Amino acid sequence: MLTLSFAGMSNAILVEGLRKRFGSNTALAGVDLAVPEGSVLGLLGPNGAGKTTVVRILTTLLQPDGGRAEVAGVDVLREPGRVRSMIGLTGQYAAVDEYLTGFENLEMVGRLYRLGKRESRTRAEELLERFELTDAAGRPAKTYSGGMRRRLDIAASLIARPRVLFLDEPTTGLDPRSRLGMWEFIADLAGGGTTILLTTQYLEEADRLAERMVVIDRGRVIARGTGDELKAQVGGQRLELTVRRAADLGEAARLLTPLSAGGAHPDEQTRRLSLPVRGGTDSLAEALRLLDGTGVEVLDIGLRRPDLDDVFLTLTGHSADETDDDGAGPADTARVPAETAGSVR
Repeated sequence: MLTLSFAGMSNAILVEGLRKRFGSNTALAGVDLAVPEGSVLGLLGPNGAGKTTVVRILTTLLQPDGGRAEVAGVDVLREPGRVRSMIGLTGQYAAVDEYLTGFENLEMVGRLYRLGKRESRTRAEELLERFELTDAAGRPAKTYSGGMRRRLDIAASLIARPRVLFLDEPTTGLDPRSRLGMWEFIADLAGGGTTILLTTQYLEEADRLAERMVVIDRGRVIARGTGDELKAQVGGQRLELTVRRAADLGEAARLLTPLSAGGAHPDEQTRRLSLPVRGGTDSLAEALRLLDGTGVEVLDIGLRRPDLDDVFLTLTGHSADETDDDGAGPADTARVPAETAGSVR
């Protein structure tokens, strides 16, 4: 089994050989990962890869079929109550009470954690200010925008000052502006020393927020490393071109085979072809020569450096938004200690 750690740092999260099945479907097939204290790990994968299953096991909402999982040095199966007291979780969907105000939502979570009335109110006020929700504190949450609900949801997960925070696709359903704002909040949390496990299928999100990444597909870890290390696995530059007719993608790929340093990835919907090449601008000039006079009408062509989308296509053979349900369902929001486990939503 593979155990990862940064020199001089202990692991806030440790997973070894984690396995889980739902009927005939294997959700996890021996996952290993580690998150050093005070760091951010991006857990990448398409829908159904097993990301949410990992989160639900680590937050005591689901029991594994095999393997070992620890949070802050505590075994999640042996002492689930201690684990719950040290973590916060924001699931894929904001778990706030729409009929309570923003302040009342946070105060309620504080009381469930048995912080006491005064401390619960103090923490609610602090977090409303931190997440720029003070002006909306007295409004019912149902009047909040999607981005505001997301901020309130994360604020609730922080009410008891968790040592470890799990963010399961926290920007799902947000518009681009709200997503950028959420990235800033997450970066601030990480900068403050909170250990974060971030699951996402937005590869730009992981590249921006996570120090290290683990890529899983169909329940297995297929790559790990920094963003730059993962991109290096693709290598070189990529030639991208858009053709007028989707039917010409196959012919374009065939003609450009001599230039390709790996598999070509055609997209009929966008009429775009992408393939890794070597030789820099010489490859671009050669591509134009090979396509000239062939009947393939090129609307746009250029070179670019690989990004994490390229990594995912190279490693898995499919895009990160391809759906394949792992059977786990969305992660629930675990914010309360063991004594109130029945109220976990």
